[in-house]
This record gives sequence, structure tokens and C-alpha cells, in this order.
Amino acid sequence: MNFVAMDFETASSQRHSACSLALTVVRHNQVVDEFYTLIKPDTEFSWRNVQIHGIHERDVADAPTFPEVWPHINQFYTNNQLVVAHNAPFDNGVLKSTLAHYELAPTHYLTLDTVKTSRRFFPDFPNHRLNTVSERLNIELDHHHNALDDSLACANILIYQDQHFGASAIKPFMKLL
Repeated sequence: MNFVAMDFETASSQRHSACSLALTVVRHNQVVDEFYTLIKPDTEFSWRNVQIHGIHERDVADAPTFPEVWPHINQFYTNNQLVVAHNAPFDNGVLKSTLAHYELAPTHYLTLDTVKTSRRFFPDFPNHRLNTVSERLNIELDHHHNALDDSLACANILIYQDQHFGASAIKPFMKLL
């Protein structure tokens, strides 16, 4: 399979408050590239979010804003590109809200949620959180809620599913955003 796994962390409950982003690029079921950046949002940080991911306002003081990051990554968000995430409605929502917040053109791409595929392929797991699925499949996830580690784990979950269940079983989960 060829796809990009993405993961956002946010500064607050506002969907346009992205404070970090990671992309893991997969070609022919092999991780071929990774991208990670902190992002300086124009929102306050919530203590709840900081408690989850450990990113503080001071950590992003010199980071680029999302409009500065977008030209480097928008190539991955095209009609024929598959972009996956674990709990994709959240990550897709962050991207959509952030684009709208900064008045950047909306984008359309194929998406897939590995939470949904995991529920289908592994119904006996106690839950389908990223750390649980990773642990059950022996996929490394050292720092849960670190965007790069999370995007890599998500990529490896889909690679595992493709290798064990096949692309034809995965295809029905793809949709165009």
C-alpha cells in the first residue's frame, strides 16, 4: 500500500490549535519518510492538552505557524492520495479547521481511520485505542501522544492489516474527504 499517516496534537479544545504535526510516508508497505514539526498556534494552551502531550507554549515560541508549514506538506493532500490516521475524524477535523482558520483553500483527499479498521479486524481487543492496538500487534509505540511516534504506529497498524487481511478488505474503509 501507498499512503501517508498523519497525527496532530492540539494546544486546546479548539480544532484549529495544532501545536505539532507528524506525517509518515509509506510506499509499497515500507516507511520511506517521516516529517515532524512543532507549530505555533494563535491560541492559548490548555493545561489538559499539555498534560496529555507535554508540549508547552514555550516549546513552540520559535516554531513556524501552520501557514508556514502548509506549503511543505500540501502535496500529500490530493484527490488520489490516501491519508490515514488513528481516530481520523479528529485529525481530519484539525486539518480542515486549521485551513479554514487561516483562510487557506480546503483540500480533498482519500482518508481511512485505523480505529475503524481495527474494530473490524480485531473485534476481541479490549478497546481500539492506538496504544492498545499497537501493544496487541507488537508495534512499537514508545511515546504515546508524540505526533511522530503516533503517526508511525498508525502506519504500522495499516501495514499489518494489509499484510494479514489484504487491500481488498481495507478498501471499503477509504472515503474521499
